[in-house]
This record gives sequence, C-alpha cells and structure tokens, in this order.
Amino acid sequence: MNSLFVIAPYRYLGMWVFDDPRVGLVQEPFVGGTDAIIDQLTASIPDAEKGFRLIFSSVPFPDHQVRFVWLRAEMSGNVYRAEPLEAEGWLCPALLKYFDEPPAEIYAKFEPLAQVHSN
Repeated sequence: MNSLFVIAPYRYLGMWVFDDPRVGLVQEPFVGGTDAIIDQLTASIPDAEKGFRLIFSSVPFPDHQVRFVWLRAEMSGNVYRAEPLEAEGWLCPALLKYFDEPPAEIYAKFEPLAQVHSN
C-alpha cells in the first residue's frame, strides 16, 4: 500500500471535487467544512479552482503544510481538525479508498499542478 497519495481537486458546480479513477471516484465532493479548509489552503495557488495537487499521507513527509487530527466519527465519515488553522472538516467514507481505517493523523501539501520539483 502507498504511504503517499496524490489527487488533483478542482471546482465543479461551485464545489471542490476530485476524480480518482484508480479507486472508482468521479467528482467526489469535499463537504462539511473541508471545502472551507481547502479555500484557505489554496488561497495563494493561482487558478486553484481549475485544479491543484494535493499530496497526503498518514505519516509526516517533507514540506507537508498541514496536519489533520482525527476528532470523531460522525455519520458515515470522520471529522478532522486542520492544524494550524484550528478548523474542523468532515471526510466522507471515500477516505477508506486510501486507508484501511481512518488514520489518527493525515499530513497534506497543497501546491499548483504546474509546480515541478528538482533534486
């Protein structure tokens, strides 16, 4: 199983959504406060609404920008607190397409799609 995952969320009909055909998801929406968190974390990314790269993992990785801490199960999903924003967001059961169970922490990096890294 991968320890790092990458998706490319974008705006569709006014909502943040993402596609990941590898796990059978098309226009999967972010709701329940997670959309507002994405608004904050993409504010400095040019044209983020057309798509941005979101890298995430249950373990810390170099240059991650935010840590989501599990708070509670709610309805069929899970609520996480985004640090350092101190904002809460709900993640739907699609989370389990990436993890066997909801991780205690999720680390993430939000960056432009066109950004290229060189080592």
